[in-house]
Amino acid sequence: MATNFAPEFHHSVKTYLRRSVWGDFSDVVIHAEESTVKKHPSYAAAKSGDAAAAEKLILETSTLSTLDKICAVIGDRKPFLVAVHAQETQGANVIPRVLAQILARTLALPLAADVIQINRVSHTGADGYHRLAFPALYDGTVAPSEYFLVDDFIRQGGTLTNLKGFLESRGATVIGATVLTGKTYSARLKLTAETLKILREKHGKELENWWHASFGYRFECLTESEARYLTRADDADSIRNRIIAASRKRN
Repeated sequence: MATNFAPEFHHSVKTYLRRSVWGDFSDVVIHAEESTVKKHPSYAAAKSGDAAAAEKLILETSTLSTLDKICAVIGDRKPFLVAVHAQETQGANVIPRVLAQILARTLALPLAADVIQINRVSHTGADGYHRLAFPALYDGTVAPSEYFLVDDFIRQGGTLTNLKGFLESRGATVIGATVLTGKTYSARLKLTAETLKILREKHGKELENWWHASFGYRFECLTESEARYLTRADDADSIRNRIIAASRKRN
């Protein structure tokens, strides 16, 4: 198998993409059902950059039980809350930042504002291969402290996983994450041994070697949803060709 993407895609991934091993990572805390959030009258404005609309959306869809779940993960620690700063097709998505601000006020936790997403991935409405081909990349100043991640939505979990990897590559420790909404099955980011075994047995070492050469990490750093998505492909060539096709289309 070939190991080269388009030069600009390959360079950005190899330079900035980091992933770390899972360890004992808790399931992501999801605040509200996807249908409830997306049908809310403030949702579109919040996704387009209206902070007041984002606060209204969050306060009217979240429940106290989610705060209890976050507190159970955090315990008596005081991690920095770091929000995903994402540029959407419609504009700047402020939901993660506003959610982090609300949690900071409610739980008396510090905010970290020096880490930013440095690329525009256009994941909204995209399929799984596009999401894998165009990972969210990060840069910024990281303290050697504990962090808790905040985003608006989770599907395959790559955005949060890449942020976790970036922070931990700079000496931090990520203890958990929360999102406003997403599919319940996506809450488990940590890859199970069973799914990893199925993926490797179905597609072989050659695909994993190609993946490592292209993205800089091996299959054990995939999320559970990403790995399950890849196991549904007919063969290794199908995966490689779909990833390359997605990168060429975007370029």
